[in-house]
Amino acid sequence: MTRAARIARAVAVVALLSCVSPSLFAAEAVPTEQDRATNARAVALSEQLRCLVCQNQTIADSSADLAVDLRRQVREQIAAGRTDSEILAYMTERYSDFVLYRPPLKPQTVLLWAGPLLLLAIAAVVLVRIVRSRRALETPALTDDERARAKRLLDDDGDPP
Repeated sequence: MTRAARIARAVAVVALLSCVSPSLFAAEAVPTEQDRATNARAVALSEQLRCLVCQNQTIADSSADLAVDLRRQVREQIAAGRTDSEILAYMTERYSDFVLYRPPLKPQTVLLWAGPLLLLAIAAVVLVRIVRSRRALETPALTDDERARAKRLLDDDGDPP
């Protein structure tokens, strides 16, 4: 087959493929809303899980890619017939207790619970030290002798004694 024939054949194949309707390749539409009970359950579970990217939002509130993936995982777990506690255990096993928006109090999570109080205590100690150091730098009050001398100097219009 000559080169021109190959090119003509490739052009014909491309032309035929471009005429094929894109609907032949489309998948059946999947409804975005599941039944109300399942959807409510997925939302309730998503509100118990922390977005690991945002950290101050639940995966229900976050639009980060990881939060979208975690919501999808929750829905897949629900579809697989797992209970809420099994889903939370799966997420905890995979991402640690930090994925829980309200992690349980145990030795591994004490810092999560005590961290804000610890930071507040450190800030209070730093503030007290700053205030004390500034007070130490203030000019001490004058003694009675120093006041009398200053008054004499001011009354004499600044003439040295």
